[in-house]
Amino acid sequence: MRAPRVFTALLRLVDRFEERGVFVPGEDDGAVSPWKDFGWLIAAWLFAIGVLVLFFALAA
Repeated sequence: MRAPRVFTALLRLVDRFEERGVFVPGEDDGAVSPWKDFGWLIAAWLFAIGVLVLFFALAA
């Protein structure tokens, strides 16, 4: 069974964040990189905003 396009696009976005690197405690210089440390959260936030916009577009 194929995943819907929305999920494949979301997974590709998350994969791009993970390619940039994964946070490993003790191996970083201490600087916080939002794209590296919070990639899943950013992708989920973008998905939630898209669903909210779609909801209001269909409600109008």
